[in-house]
Amino acid sequence: MRTMDHASDNELIRAFQDGDTDAFETLIYRYKDKIFSSILFFVKDTYLAEDLFQDVFIKIIDTLKNKRYTEEGKFLPWALRIAHNLCVDYFRKVKRTPAIKTSDNNEIFDVLQVYEEAPDGKIMQGQSHNRVRKMLDLLPEEQREIIVLRHYANMSFKEIAEITNCSINTALGRMRYGLINLRKIMTEKQIAL
Repeated sequence: MRTMDHASDNELIRAFQDGDTDAFETLIYRYKDKIFSSILFFVKDTYLAEDLFQDVFIKIIDTLKNKRYTEEGKFLPWALRIAHNLCVDYFRKVKRTPAIKTSDNNEIFDVLQVYEEAPDGKIMQGQSHNRVRKMLDLLPEEQREIIVLRHYANMSFKEIAEITNCSINTALGRMRYGLINLRKIMTEKQIAL
């Protein structure tokens, strides 16, 4: 018998639909960082991201419990699409553009720290992240979004295309132009990573 940690997303979903709440906890634990990071990227406010994160999982729970989930084998892209749509809906309601910094001065790159390293390495990495953040902030929103989803959320171009409602070719083009623009910014500003 396999443990919950080794179960596939579909096995966990079926177990949850059969009443096993531990299966859903395993599913949440598996993807919470990617989903939260994606939300935080869009809203740039930790408190708002936490609220939207809860809303995402309420919607997921409702859909799974009512057995309306049909995305066999595509749980993460489906969950990220829900997160993206809730973020868009939020900004439509308040009709404002998100701020660059979060309320506690953190950004997506601070949330995505995965491993521990020596203090001097952390300082150097922090400085590099700050430079990258400054350069990314100079890019058009569509290019910045693709770069962050690809490099920091480790998503495929197919998943990015689904979430951003564009074709894979458009996502690839935005990535290409975003990287070209980053190189120009580095050259013009003489920013050394």
